[in-house]
Amino acid sequence: MTPPSLAEVGTSAAASVGVPGYTDSLGLGEVQHVVICLIDGLGWRSLIEFGAHAPALIAIGGRPLHSVFPTTTPTALGSLGTGLLPGTHGLVGATFFLPETQSVLAPLRWKTDPLPLMVQPETTVFERVARHGVQMITVAPAKYEFSGLTTAALRGGTYRCAEDIAQRVSGLQAAICGAKKSYTYVYWFELDRIGHKFGVGSTPWVAGLVRANVLVDQLSQQLPPNAAMIVTADHGMINCEVGDHISIEQHQELNSDLKLIAGEPRARHLYTHPGAAETVAHRWSQYLGSRAKVFTRDQIMESGWLGPTDLELVDRIGDVVCIAEGATMLTSLVDAKTSSLIGQHGALTPAELEIPGLIIRT
Repeated sequence: MTPPSLAEVGTSAAASVGVPGYTDSLGLGEVQHVVICLIDGLGWRSLIEFGAHAPALIAIGGRPLHSVFPTTTPTALGSLGTGLLPGTHGLVGATFFLPETQSVLAPLRWKTDPLPLMVQPETTVFERVARHGVQMITVAPAKYEFSGLTTAALRGGTYRCAEDIAQRVSGLQAAICGAKKSYTYVYWFELDRIGHKFGVGSTPWVAGLVRANVLVDQLSQQLPPNAAMIVTADHGMINCEVGDHISIEQHQELNSDLKLIAGEPRARHLYTHPGAAETVAHRWSQYLGSRAKVFTRDQIMESGWLGPTDLELVDRIGDVVCIAEGATMLTSLVDAKTSSLIGQHGALTPAELEIPGLIIRT
């Protein structure tokens, strides 16, 4: 049986505080206060492997959930925020071609252009929670408050800026205080940044896991009676060594017939010249062999990994989609900095796909 996905986390939390139209598929129960704590980049398997450094997290208990494909922050937060799979909310990768602007959109660097509501117009879970009269608060760093990704995927309610553990704890206190019902989203980004630079399991990463453990422990101490908190992530992460790198531009077999390269090193969207998609897919598949799985756009839609695909959004998906296997990286000059990082995600290995589903009830 397939575990619940990240798309069910926000909707289950909304159902738990009585917002109509949603189902509590995670079994949070009927509560007055619900909290989602999302630790960016914390995979289930990494948590289990290094759990000795995160006793508060391990003590909660729980099960793995699944992220969405690609296993990357913009796509995952799109599903958390809307309750929809990527084929419907349209944030289909770390970067992707946007036909409306005839350019590649990079959601993590997105500000106000193009208009977020044009790119992702679906009503968010947070908006519906706030409209239902539940106190809806996001507690996250100030730099994300007016970002395009926040506006597109996580708009709704009140944004409370918080830069460290103490400010996040006080943010949760403020969200709960005096509210008949509350829904609080707490975002912690540090572990992902450390994992990218130093790798999962490195000394800095373990220190970051310890801090994430402190955050969750302190947040849990603020929960009043009749509350629930779910601790989860947007994706996991694996370490990719230099020997696993394949540079797209350095191989004629990979670089031919491409108009645009997008996505990220573990999940590439490839936009081809007209009529070349089948040829490119075959050539990539032959060259990469067991190091990646290669699909045409039609095949990736038929796979179901993106969920039902809105026909108006189809052209955002690569003509060819390449999903790395093992620890392979498909590096490119279009994202040279990202391609140089040790920690990577985006593909469908268990380490990338499985995320924590830890639930506290009071």
